[in-house]
Amino acid sequence: MNDDRPTTTEIPDIADVTADPGNPPVPPGALLLELVPVPVTDIDRAKAFYQDKLGFHVDVDVSPAEGVRVVQCTPPGSACSITLIEGLPELDMPPGTLRGLHLVVADIKAEREKLLGRGVEVGEIVDSGGVLYVYFADPDGNTWCLQHMPWR
Repeated sequence: MNDDRPTTTEIPDIADVTADPGNPPVPPGALLLELVPVPVTDIDRAKAFYQDKLGFHVDVDVSPAEGVRVVQCTPPGSACSITLIEGLPELDMPPGTLRGLHLVVADIKAEREKLLGRGVEVGEIVDSGGVLYVYFADPDGNTWCLQHMPWR
């Protein structure tokens, strides 16, 4: 990357880092997926969609530097969040290009009805060889699906 931000290869001493007892430890060798950038044109519109229509919890809405905004939202019950970002070139993607993010649900009919009741345009339930899906998109065209997994 060619930017003017300072870089470091120095890792803080673990003794200098305060542990958060609310977070589980990261086991050696684990690669935990915890944040997925979602490219959007209007952060406020996207934040409203994810919060009001999908029921995501807004964890963070900050502007850590001039021209930078970070909104982090988490689906109910999920360990992985999404982030809506502007002003960070290394995370710049064309809005609406993210495809097929899965939200696993125990009752696809109930979740589909809930989304419809909140005004989300969702498709019909699709049976893909024994696995049920419902597809929808955010206001920018990033696509999502509910995946029926009652055994989880």
